Amino acid sequence: MGIWDRIKEKTGSRKDYFLSLDVGTEFVKVLVFRVDKKIEKGVVVGVGQARQKLGNMNYGAISDIGQVILSCERAIEQAEKMAGVGRVRKAIMGIAGEFVKGTTTTIHYERARPEIRIDLPELKNIIQKVQYRAFDRIRKQLAWEAGMKEIDVKLINASIVGVKIDGYQISNPIGFQGREVSVSIFNAYAPMMHLGALQSVADELELDLLSIAAEPFAVVQAMGLENNSNFGAIFVDIGGGTTDVALVRNGGLEGTVMFALGGRVFTKRISTELEVSFDEAERLKMGYSLGKLSPKMTERISKILEEDCAVWLSGFEVALESFSESKTDLLPSRILLCGGGAGLPEIYKSLSGQSWVNNFPFSRIPTISFIQPRDVVNIIDETKLLRNPQNITPMGLASLALNFSSEKDILPDVLKKTVRLMQN
Repeated sequence: MGIWDRIKEKTGSRKDYFLSLDVGTEFVKVLVFRVDKKIEKGVVVGVGQARQKLGNMNYGAISDIGQVILSCERAIEQAEKMAGVGRVRKAIMGIAGEFVKGTTTTIHYERARPEIRIDLPELKNIIQKVQYRAFDRIRKQLAWEAGMKEIDVKLINASIVGVKIDGYQISNPIGFQGREVSVSIFNAYAPMMHLGALQSVADELELDLLSIAAEPFAVVQAMGLENNSNFGAIFVDIGGGTTDVALVRNGGLEGTVMFALGGRVFTKRISTELEVSFDEAERLKMGYSLGKLSPKMTERISKILEEDCAVWLSGFEVALESFSESKTDLLPSRILLCGGGAGLPEIYKSLSGQSWVNNFPFSRIPTISFIQPRDVVNIIDETKLLRNPQNITPMGLASLALNFSSEKDILPDVLKKTVRLMQN
């Protein structure tokens, strides 16, 4: 049973309420939203936010469950009070961090009898082959990166990227003839340890956890790209502890990479160089991002952040290298930024420089812009408080529930059944 099935099963009212819970390194962000079935959109009626303590998270993963629970309680209480609907139990949570991996796997399946039309059992068999091959590959990769012999991982999200029969792109292979079937599926995986920590938080908060989603997956899905096969972009979500990079080509999510550099690194640098507290450094960083500091302090902080931004850009380049194995496989000439760390002027300035662009197969110099709350197609903000790119991730998590409900064609249905089989 998928998330939307469980939502429908547990609520008969179109005004039932849910939580979107983004447990970040810097902040816990919470939205209370209801599902309006008439317009098939989520309506945000409550917003909450609580700052995390320094030791709560480690590069996007929970390191102190008890303290994270306290942060979540504060943020949830704010959102519920604003919504005025009492205790909300059903929740969707996001997961990020270095060991959350997303990749697209393609299998080329040669049919013994190309004259026979493809039926549902054969399609299920093809998709299962893709999924189990991807699972084995990702588990080995994560184990190698963690320096372990074996690591337990779980599939958390999946989506169809493309299907071809004898080289021709199609949307549904049922009823087609042909010899070679190529199916590409994007999968996101996370270690059981990290998933278990989130589950523990949900249990202590007495939440009915409907789904845990990879945050880059949620952000991309929130843009409503499933009907735009020409869309391409590089999504960059800069949080407090990590930066998530996602590649979309031809309307499909091909892969995600995360590296351990986020806004907190810049705050610590300001704190060290100016010999001020972390909280004061954060205040200065925010003032600098908003252009509210004196010219003298602005110039000083700009120089302080120069070196760290160069290191961040190097991390971004390493992420892009994993997407551009072939120099003939062009990268999209569009970079979309979101997350609390994206507002730092040095980030935009670093990406706007042309020197790094020459190292990659762009057809032209990429344009850089920010994802705004209005770009999340399935979410309406009744609070009028979701105004900038740092709100995109919790909005994406809320939107994900509606995206699941709209997948009525045969391919996503078969994929969802395969995902449930692997998750169990």
